[in-house]
Amino acid sequence: MAGQQVAAAALEAVIDAMRAQADEVGDRLHTSLADRIPSYRAVPRELIEEVWDRHFRRALAVLRDGWVPAPEDIDEADVARDRAARGVPLDDGLRAFRGALGAIRDLFLSEAARHGLDPLLVVERTTALWELADTESLQIASVHRQAEVTAALFDARRRADFLRGLLYGTLSTVEIHSGAAIYGLDPSQRYQAVRALPSGGLGLDRLEQALEALCRPHGRTAMLAVLDETVAGVVAARPVIGELEVTAGLGPPTELGEVHRSFRTAGRLLDAAGAYGLRGVYDLGDLSWRAAVVAEPELSRMLLARYLRPLEAEGEFGTLIEESVRLYLATGRHFGEVARILHVHVNTVRYRLRRFEELTGVHLDSPDTTVEISWALAARELRPGPWSPNPSLD
Repeated sequence: MAGQQVAAAALEAVIDAMRAQADEVGDRLHTSLADRIPSYRAVPRELIEEVWDRHFRRALAVLRDGWVPAPEDIDEADVARDRAARGVPLDDGLRAFRGALGAIRDLFLSEAARHGLDPLLVVERTTALWELADTESLQIASVHRQAEVTAALFDARRRADFLRGLLYGTLSTVEIHSGAAIYGLDPSQRYQAVRALPSGGLGLDRLEQALEALCRPHGRTAMLAVLDETVAGVVAARPVIGELEVTAGLGPPTELGEVHRSFRTAGRLLDAAGAYGLRGVYDLGDLSWRAAVVAEPELSRMLLARYLRPLEAEGEFGTLIEESVRLYLATGRHFGEVARILHVHVNTVRYRLRRFEELTGVHLDSPDTTVEISWALAARELRPGPWSPNPSLD
């Protein structure tokens, strides 16, 4: 019993000596922390001192009692979340924590030797101290990773909200400029809105990543996100997609404050490219008036009925007439070229075109008529879908 009392008194003396040096050790640790772990320079000194005091008191309790608190009784979640929010990587946070526990261990061993503490007790309490380090490290790591995931999700939502506001025209000038500064956009530069869908088996998230990678070579700027079941955003230059399976509409270049107008155009062009079954990136110059065919289904239905319905009564010959008319307009009204492509006599072409005029009651030399026929033929090319003007004429 007397031996136990002597050992307890010696241990208490060690703990008292350690407590007296807590501030001094904490100051040295803070200086070392700023030098060895640069990310900790963003953490205010008073917060570091507060955490040091808590660790120190908990370590002294473990050294005195010899047992480690259960994980649920150790709460370092606030510290882990604060460090994650300040951009301190998990590895740096764990290095700082283990450095603190290492300083406490060294102080304990020094004072234990000075006070002649029983070596077996020193080993036992040092082991308990490292059990405490393991328990706290696991908790810190778990909370820190959760905080990083939460922060990443929050940043992604905030980024998507900014992009949505930019593309839908709901942001003020101040919000546009502040968001541009955060996300690396240049308010003095002109951008094109883009809206895209995968044309193969690629998912939207992977398409977003692939498009951003393709838009960023040579320092080009791009900001994309999955919005409203498409990949949408702004790009500084037309994406060169290579083998990427994508269908995209590209609006005209404009200032950031007006990019919502470009976005509306990009959406119409995406609809048009999809309706024609096209793969690639298309702007107004690519699709021209054909984009209006998709946007005006009632007019398309009317022109289909006027110029192509009369051919149905001719059966297979009606299909040959339509093919000849299409090539006649595509070749700039060149009878000989149409005959060469179809491998028929030029008089056969003339007969088919004359029969078309008889069936429809129009003349192919009328500019208005050729525009309307071209429109009807373009509408015929559309794939079935909500944008289709019902090419079947049913």
